[in-house]
Amino acid sequence: MFSAIKRAFTTPDLRNKLLFTLAIVAIYRLGSFIPAPFVNYTNVQQCLNAGNASTSGIYELVNLFSGGALLQLSIFALGIMPYITASIITQLLRVVIPRFETLYKEGQAGQAKLTQYTRYLTIALGLLQSTTLIAVARQGALFGSNCAGNVFSDNSWWAISLMVITMTAGTGMIMWLAELVTERGIGNGMSLLIFTSIAARFPSSLGSIAQQKGVETLLGVIALGVVIVLLVILVEQSQRRIPVQYAKRMVGKRTYGGQATYLPIKVNMAGVVPVIFASSLLYLPGLIAQFNGPDKSGKISDWVIWINNNLTKGDHPLYMLMYFLLIIAFTYFYVSITFNPEEVSENMKQYGGFIPGIRAGKPTTEYLEYVLSRITLPGSLYLGLVALIPLVALSLLNANSNFPFGGTSILIIVGVGLETVKQISAQMQQRNYEGLLK
Repeated sequence: MFSAIKRAFTTPDLRNKLLFTLAIVAIYRLGSFIPAPFVNYTNVQQCLNAGNASTSGIYELVNLFSGGALLQLSIFALGIMPYITASIITQLLRVVIPRFETLYKEGQAGQAKLTQYTRYLTIALGLLQSTTLIAVARQGALFGSNCAGNVFSDNSWWAISLMVITMTAGTGMIMWLAELVTERGIGNGMSLLIFTSIAARFPSSLGSIAQQKGVETLLGVIALGVVIVLLVILVEQSQRRIPVQYAKRMVGKRTYGGQATYLPIKVNMAGVVPVIFASSLLYLPGLIAQFNGPDKSGKISDWVIWINNNLTKGDHPLYMLMYFLLIIAFTYFYVSITFNPEEVSENMKQYGGFIPGIRAGKPTTEYLEYVLSRITLPGSLYLGLVALIPLVALSLLNANSNFPFGGTSILIIVGVGLETVKQISAQMQQRNYEGLLK
């Protein structure tokens, strides 16, 4: 393994790509610690050191994907989350807006247009999320009620406007850095920056567990984490391979086709998207209740109390149950819009391919729908169980904020790690080396 890494760095062009990627990652991590204008850095650090800061729902994901920059109120506070949300929305709009589906099918030119729309939507979401973040921080809800002192040194409208513009510009810069990594570095830039943000929190999380719970608990958490990682790797690599045979075709004097291949259908085709959807949806009731405070007499509505007691705490059984069911529902929904059996069947028929024992056309479509429904069930159950890991840790270890092996983080760490290794190995094999991993 170490010799393979050494060979990667001794190859000039591959070494340049690796060093360029590391430089971008360093800039990204540096920006996570630079406070936004008019943020009282001293008070923010006191709130964080006091352990009062708490995030939930969508802001928990933002803080995760930003490497803790959200609670730092830094220039990169929003992280890559606006772009992820914009990408998901653009994919969903392909089902609703025919123009988007047409652009997707036009090839590279059409997809470049969709990418441009995604960038515009990212900036719009950055403005919205930065405004909401600053409003929540001003109300004291971001750092908890026990946090003394104002986290902003100036609450005038122009100061708040400058903070919103700075955080939105930070999101735009992250998007640009990620595209630079994709073009000149190794692998998918967005995924690598998310990987960096999550991995950066592991040492501090493990240190906090050791300090609060002891070395024995730390060793137990590490052992549990290793088991979870191995199981996630096993499932992420699992796939159903449907055999496909291509008929021979004569074009002039040449013969095309005739080879046997397979159509891979992964157990987890939806990735981490259903977890993001479910977290975002469960965050909405708490957000609505947050803006419905006591009336003039000081009385709080019964429905606000019910939401605060049942839908804002991760260790509540009702919250866990709804979270689990929403992940299953969103998995089926997302797989249905990203994998079209009818389109796959038509493409196979167009190029002379068929599944042995299944007629081309509608029978192939029905067979693919049957296989997809059967394989999506264990995939959705797997996602739901993995996502519940940090919530169970909250109940058993009382260490949800410090538990590093959460479902979302492990899914991303393993997925991006495997993909990056494949990218480096493929580039090494192009230069007559045996690859990064044997």
